[in-house]
Amino acid sequence: MQGGAHAHRFHMRLVWDGNRGNGTATYAEYGRQYRVLVDGKPELAGSADVAFRGDADLLNPEDLFVASISACHMLTYLALCARQGIAVVSYEDAATGTMTTDAGGGGKFEEVVLHPRVVLAKGADVERATALHERAHQLCFIANSCSVPIRNEPEVRA
Repeated sequence: MQGGAHAHRFHMRLVWDGNRGNGTATYAEYGRQYRVLVDGKPELAGSADVAFRGDADLLNPEDLFVASISACHMLTYLALCARQGIAVVSYEDAATGTMTTDAGGGGKFEEVVLHPRVVLAKGADVERATALHERAHQLCFIANSCSVPIRNEPEVRA
């Protein structure tokens, strides 16, 4: 690694729980349920999206993809604000992802849009805090790992 870079490794296990007796003998027959296991952390139950015969009550990979981009942006943004003495008192994001599929069964996300709504402590610099969203996007590990366009439409107020 160059320039003092450090490798960070993340380990998890994915366990498919959808064998209903005949495995994947037919497309309609098997369940899409799975579990994500990370040592020392709560288990995460998931499934395919309902459009792909999954369980609508469980998180799907597409939900988790959009959520991971949103969460990484938020955590990066909060760190930047803290380091610059800008007190954030509330943060919410109503992120959206648009995915298309093709006739061959493939697909991809075309766009992810973050809509962070940030409330700052009274007297905080709204202009500087708004500008930090662009810097957070540049530094976000997850966004830097994606080929999908990611837009940011923040609303910041004191």
